[in-house]
This record gives sequence, structure tokens and C-alpha cells, in this order.
Amino acid sequence: MSAEPKDAAERPPTAQAFVLAELRSAIIAGELLPGQPLRQDALAERFGVSRVPLREAFKVLEGEGQVVYEPHRGYKVARLSLADLLEVYHIRELLEAEAVRTAVKRGDNRVLGKMREAAHEVSAAAEAEDLLAMTAANQRFHFTLISACNMPRLERLIQSLWDATDTYRFVYYGTEVNRRRVDEEHALIIEAFAARDTDRLITMLDLHRQHAVDSLRTFLAAH
Repeated sequence: MSAEPKDAAERPPTAQAFVLAELRSAIIAGELLPGQPLRQDALAERFGVSRVPLREAFKVLEGEGQVVYEPHRGYKVARLSLADLLEVYHIRELLEAEAVRTAVKRGDNRVLGKMREAAHEVSAAAEAEDLLAMTAANQRFHFTLISACNMPRLERLIQSLWDATDTYRFVYYGTEVNRRRVDEEHALIIEAFAARDTDRLITMLDLHRQHAVDSLRTFLAAH
């Protein structure tokens, strides 16, 4: 899947934001593979930008753990070990539980409608087997709930953890059984939030993450 540079009207407002979005999509979709060197000249030509916004985007991705820098060799796509994956998901479990507790207490009724809308987008993308669209819609679903806690610093911490594992989320969606499971679990998460049942909501989110971890454990062991 090679990406053509987008028309100027479709691009994000800055060259760095544009390059960052394109690199994220390429990494998530597996076009840029774990361990693959990132050649600045080739990427700058591909995206129609100078090397400056490219280096800025690399710095952001390095901070998220999506790329790594090796002296005298440059940047390459990061490899995520099972230990890294388990650590990221454990930290997410702790932080997201706090976000959910606060979101439920705030009781914003608009959140429920937005979650249902995002869940519908996830289902539609899954049905079309559009994994990039499904990944984006899934993030909207979860961050609709997380954002409802109205704690921007906490949300940013959780966002950085999500960004570090988006590639493997894409892998998880690669099988029909997992896509169907995501759809079913989203419905249960919505049901728990609608009932304002905090304990059940946290339990469902924990199971949702655990199913992904179990599947990815198998994938990482094989690769």
C-alpha cells in the first residue's frame, strides 16, 4: 500500500502534522514494519516535504515509542516486545480505571450518544474490513469515554500509551473473530456506562484489553 501525497486542501495545517499523520498510518497498517529503517531522503520525497518536518515528526514518534534512534544509523520503526506490551496495557488499566470513575461521576449524557455513534463507525469499518478506519473509529469510541473525565493531563498520558501500540491493535483486527468480539464488547461497555455501573464498566474494559493482549501474545511469540 503506497501512499500518494495528499492534496494541499486535505493536509493537516502544518507540514509536521501532515508527515506525522502519514507516518502513523504507514506504521499502523504495517507498510513500515518493525525494525525497518526510515530513510529520510526517500520519505521526504514521498511526502513532498523537506527533511525538517520529517525530523520533527520522528522526534514525536520517538517520544511515543513508535520509532527508535540509533547513532550513526538513524531512525527505524520500533519493535515492541511482549514485556513492553504487557507493561503498556497494565499502565493503561490503572489510568483508564481512574478516568472512567471520574467520567461516570460527571454523568454527561452527551457521552453516551457519541459512544454509540463511534461504535457504529467501528462496526461499519469492521464489516468493510477497513482496518485503518476501524482503528481510528475504535480510538474515537474509547476516547469519548476517557475525555469525559475532563482531565487533560490524564488523557494525554493514556493517548501516548495508545499511540505506542496502534500497530498491534491493527494486527488484532486482522481476523474476523476479533473484529466481531470488539463489536460485542463495545455494546457491553456502552450498556454498563448507560447504567452508570462503574464496577461493571471497568470490568468490561479490563476484559476488552485482556482479549487483545492474549491474541497479541500469540502474535508476538510467532514473530
